[in-house]
Amino acid sequence: MAATLKLEIVTPEAKIYSEDVDMVTLPGVEGEMGIYPMHVPLMTQVKSGELIAKKAGVNHYLAIGEGFVEITGDRVAVLTDMAIKADDIDEMKAEEARKRAEARLAEKLTDEEQATVQAALLHSLAQLNVKRRRNTR
Repeated sequence: MAATLKLEIVTPEAKIYSEDVDMVTLPGVEGEMGIYPMHVPLMTQVKSGELIAKKAGVNHYLAIGEGFVEITGDRVAVLTDMAIKADDIDEMKAEEARKRAEARLAEKLTDEEQATVQAALLHSLAQLNVKRRRNTR
């Protein structure tokens, strides 16, 4: 029986995280999912939000964007358009990005532009939520 899961988080730019962990909590499209070793195989979408990797009793927090997750009994592979460790989030830059995106959404945009701006807004909100929640604990 596997005692850990291999968590890999990949973006188009790089492999952001690759560690053996005890548990993963991630934002699925149907709600928050908790994944332990020996989880039933599953492939589903993830949405922008907070991913928590528990390793040796310590939680590691990341802001992730939309994407997909493949889960097997001993592996969790997340393919996402954004992943940033909580410690690497620049709160001021994320807040500026949020304001810019909200201002752009008020403009007349094509459907493609609106989707791009909406994704940018979700990225900045995910980062702000993760960073601000971690600063209050």
